Amino acid sequence: MAAERDEHDGAKDGAVKLTKRIVEGATPRDRDYILWDVKVRGFGVRIGRGGTRSYVLDYRARGSRKRIVVGQHGRPWTADTARDEALRLLGEITEGADPGADRKQYRTAPTVGDAADRYLEEHVAVHNKPSTAKQARRLVETKIRPQLGRIKVADLTRRDVRDWHFAMRLTPREANYALAVLSKILSLCHKDWEWREDNPAIGVKRYKENARERFLNEAELSTLGKALTEAEAVGAELPGVIAAIRLLALTGARRSEILGLLWSDVDFDAGCFRLRDAKTGARPIPLGATALIVLSDLPRHGPFIVHGSDPNKPLSGSTLEHAWRRIAGRVGLTDVRLHDLRHGVGTFAAQAGANSFAVRDLLGHKTVAITSRYVNRDVDPLRALADAVSSRIGAAMDARPESLAEVIPLDSGRSRAKR
Repeated sequence: MAAERDEHDGAKDGAVKLTKRIVEGATPRDRDYILWDVKVRGFGVRIGRGGTRSYVLDYRARGSRKRIVVGQHGRPWTADTARDEALRLLGEITEGADPGADRKQYRTAPTVGDAADRYLEEHVAVHNKPSTAKQARRLVETKIRPQLGRIKVADLTRRDVRDWHFAMRLTPREANYALAVLSKILSLCHKDWEWREDNPAIGVKRYKENARERFLNEAELSTLGKALTEAEAVGAELPGVIAAIRLLALTGARRSEILGLLWSDVDFDAGCFRLRDAKTGARPIPLGATALIVLSDLPRHGPFIVHGSDPNKPLSGSTLEHAWRRIAGRVGLTDVRLHDLRHGVGTFAAQAGANSFAVRDLLGHKTVAITSRYVNRDVDPLRALADAVSSRIGAAMDARPESLAEVIPLDSGRSRAKR
C-alpha cells in the first residue's frame, strides 16, 4: 500500500485519508509500521505486530524531531477524533509548546504517594517522637496512600480532599487526624518542595469531636485500688502491670513515659523522675509522697522500673493495655482508658487550687511558654502539688500494703528504694 511508509517518515507523500475502514483493515506485519494521513502532515496510525492500532503525531520542537501518541484506536479515538486532536496539538506547537516534553514531565511528576514517602523520611523520621511517627505511618498507609496515593500532587483538588475526608465521617477523630497529616504533607509540597502553588487541604472543615473528660472519682479509684490489690495477691497479672497502673494513677504521666522509665531516672533527692526524652522534651515528673512510697517498695530486678517477664526489657504497651482491659472489665470500668488516669491527676490538681500553669507543668503539656530553659526548673512547688494529688488518689485507692499506710519521710523512701 502506498501509504505504508517507514516508521520514522512523517512525510505525507503517498499517504491516504485515514478512515475507520482503512485503520481497521490494515494487516499486522512482523514489525510495527505506520500509515500516514494525507490531510494532516505528521499524523498517522501505527499498526503493531500484535494488531494494536495507535494514532501518533510527528512534529519538530526546539530543533528536534519528536513523536507522541494521541491515543489508541477505539472509543473515544477514531480516525476523525484523533485527527482533530492532532490539529489542536499542532496549534500549541506553533505557539512554542512541546507536548511530548510536557507529557514526559507529567508522567514523572510526583504523586501524593511520593509526597507521603518523602514526608515520612524527611519530616517524621527527623522531627517526630516514635509514638507520633508510628501514628503518622499508620495513617499514611491505611488512609492516605490507598485512596489518594496515585493522584499527582499537582492534580489533587480541594474537592478530592473533601470527598476523602467525608468518606471517614463515621470516625471523626480519625478523619481529622488523617486530614492533619495530609495537610502537613501538602504544606511541605507547597512551601518546601515547590511541587504545587497551594495547599488544597486548607479550608476543609474538621469534624466536631466530642471532648472526652472521663476521669475516675474517689469511689471508682477505691474500686480500682481493690482490684489491683486482689490481682497482685493472687498473681493474676504481672507485677510490672500492677506497678505501671499505680504509677500512672498517682503521677499523671503518659503511658510511654512510665514504660520507658529506668531506675537511673529516679532522683530521690529532688523527688521526681527525670525524663531524658519525653513527648515534649526532657522534663521532670514530680512525685508526691504516696507515689514515692509505691515506688520505693518495688523490687529491682533489672534496669527498668516496670518490666514484663524479662526484667531486662520494658513492659510492652500492648501487654499493659490488654491487662488494663481485663482489670477494668472485672470491676465494671469498661469505659475507662489508661489515659483517663492522667485526666484524673489534672482534675484533682485543679480541685486542689492549682492554676493552669501549674497543671500544665505537672502533666508536661507543651505550650509556647515552655522552652528549653525550663528543663532544669525547680520542681519543689510542683512536688507540693503532686504530693497533695497523689495522697488523695492513693487514699482513695487504698491499695498499699499495711506497712505503707502511713506517709514516711523521703529519706526513708530513699533508703528503702536502695534495699
